[in-house]
Amino acid sequence: MENRLRVLRAEAGMSQADLAIRLGVSRQTINAVETNKYDPSLPLALRLAKVFGVPVDAIFLDDWKPDDPA
Repeated sequence: MENRLRVLRAEAGMSQADLAIRLGVSRQTINAVETNKYDPSLPLALRLAKVFGVPVDAIFLDDWKPDDPA
């Protein structure tokens, strides 16, 4: 799943370490999310949205579409 985390973090002037401390996770977790190697849990995604003051779907971009049942 693609995400805008790196952009939002840079706009806020935060390092990966700053964001990790604020969220109570490791810097490696932030790096893994930013590089699309790890999809965060729902609680972490919600915390990220709160930190940046945006909805979850403004951070995580999902282009999945359901199959047409026709």
